[in-house]
Amino acid sequence: MELKGTGFIIRGWKKGDEVSLQKQANNPRVSACLMDRFPSPYTMEDAISWVDFLIDQNPVINFAITINDEVIGGIGMEPRQDVYRKTAIIGYWLSEEFWGKGIMPEAVKLVTDYAFTHLDFIRLQASVYSKNPASMRVLEKAGYVKEGVMRNAVIKGGEIIDEHMYAILK
Repeated sequence: MELKGTGFIIRGWKKGDEVSLQKQANNPRVSACLMDRFPSPYTMEDAISWVDFLIDQNPVINFAITINDEVIGGIGMEPRQDVYRKTAIIGYWLSEEFWGKGIMPEAVKLVTDYAFTHLDFIRLQASVYSKNPASMRVLEKAGYVKEGVMRNAVIKGGEIIDEHMYAILK
């Protein structure tokens, strides 16, 4: 499964991705606006565990963003459960050297289209910390709409911050 972007490819994770994943993910500026479950520092053991966990994912809902078959970021969905079962949370990260080049808005659009075309979701949503206005712009460029702000909802790096909720409907 591949989604072709402008100068990049979104595909499932595979053996061999570990080295470029570890290199690109091991940046405190990348992890600063992600959940704490995204390790920092990002070790080779973390990269190996991630790739091993996702090798045979079916259906594929977590993807590597690649250029010349080297990982430069990741994007994925986390299906919700119970009464929220038709909703998924979308999340993403990109190597700092590729920030501001238009890759992520296009990647979010491609994965969103894939989710609504090939999976059973009717809603995708994303949470963005108040300290990350660039990610808010990514979502807006991809057609997501801000639905609200959860005040003092997150503790990141010892600081209490707001969380902005974005969503798009099928």
